[in-house]
Amino acid sequence: MLAGQLYQRYITSHVHEALADTPVVLLNGPRQAGKTTLVKQWTQATPTAQTLPRAFRYLTLDDPATLLSAKQDPTGLVRSLDRAVIDEVQRAPELLLAIKRAVDEDRQPGRFLLTGSANLMTFPNVADSLAGRMEVLTLLPLAACEIQGGSGRWLDQIFAGNLPQPAQAVAKQTLGETLVTQVLRGGYPEALSRPTARRRAAWAKQYTDALIARDVREAANIEKLDQLSRLLRVLAQVAGQLCNFTQLGGQVGLDSKTAVKYLGVLEQLFLLRRVEQWSSNQLSRIVKTPKLQFIDSGLLSHLLGVRDAATISRQEFGHVLESYVFGELLKMASWSEGIYTITTYRDRDQHEVDFVVENERGKIIGIEVKASATVSLADFAGMKQLAAMAGDKFSAGLVLYDGVDTLPIGERYWAVPLASLWVG
Repeated sequence: MLAGQLYQRYITSHVHEALADTPVVLLNGPRQAGKTTLVKQWTQATPTAQTLPRAFRYLTLDDPATLLSAKQDPTGLVRSLDRAVIDEVQRAPELLLAIKRAVDEDRQPGRFLLTGSANLMTFPNVADSLAGRMEVLTLLPLAACEIQGGSGRWLDQIFAGNLPQPAQAVAKQTLGETLVTQVLRGGYPEALSRPTARRRAAWAKQYTDALIARDVREAANIEKLDQLSRLLRVLAQVAGQLCNFTQLGGQVGLDSKTAVKYLGVLEQLFLLRRVEQWSSNQLSRIVKTPKLQFIDSGLLSHLLGVRDAATISRQEFGHVLESYVFGELLKMASWSEGIYTITTYRDRDQHEVDFVVENERGKIIGIEVKASATVSLADFAGMKQLAAMAGDKFSAGLVLYDGVDTLPIGERYWAVPLASLWVG
């Protein structure tokens, strides 16, 4: 990526649709994922002038004067606005009540386009105050398909029964060490603009330090920020593993209750996520403990202290690759036509499946991630147990691998190139 280069963000059409029939649209997502760049297009003349006849006024609560106004006189500020983009609205949650009152007086669609760098739906009373008035969308760092020009319809295609088969010539471009480099870069636009691994590491350090020093204070009352920083690095070591909060907290001097609280704050800031276990009617055989996944593989690799293929072990890369795929699935789910939830599977006999994706009709696909160019029958062992649990809800089991061919491995089971995620 060249400095200043802009990519098409695939969630844009969903923002257009929401503004056309909903009074308030909130675009959530981590800092520096591209939210401001995206929403500023609505502050100018847009191609959707038929539904949005006037450009939006732009305000950011990163501006001290605007923030002061939002905190001291939220009602007055909102009354002065006709149609507005309000950036970083989490800095003044009291503004949301004023927006609610304004919307109740005038329910025309597309009045407010908000952005937030903390998950506002976890803030007390926010979800209730704007229920039925606001649609929430999430913009995460760039997906590989946005960078490389893929369709972004991987999940929709899989559930439609269309197994992706990327062109071999294209798939071969991201094999082996090239794949490692892509995964370790992650998807933050600013990180991608840095020319070397050393410069990307410098950006990642600045980013995480600033997030903890500033945004954590706004999201929660946490005084011991040094413990949170250490906890974040401990969490990086267990990415892709089950969460043992007592053990995790003990490594940095926190009790399990405090560790859970701190983990929740890191989730609010879109750094990581607990991935719940898929459940069925046979609950007694399924482990209930969630797994931990980082949303951006670039930040994860920084926290692990690895920069390139020469500094990462095979086992470490397996964990980072798993988080990378998790992030890609989350991003595609945010703009797909279907509605998808992402869970994981592990039973008491130690059978595992990295990800279970379920659509709104209850159909599921299992996805196993493998940092290898070869696939064996053993890679499908957990998938077969999942299929037995799910019965007719099970649609397909996929092993994503570092290869170029989509290959059937028995009925409903497939080996699928990782590259299909971004070139399909």
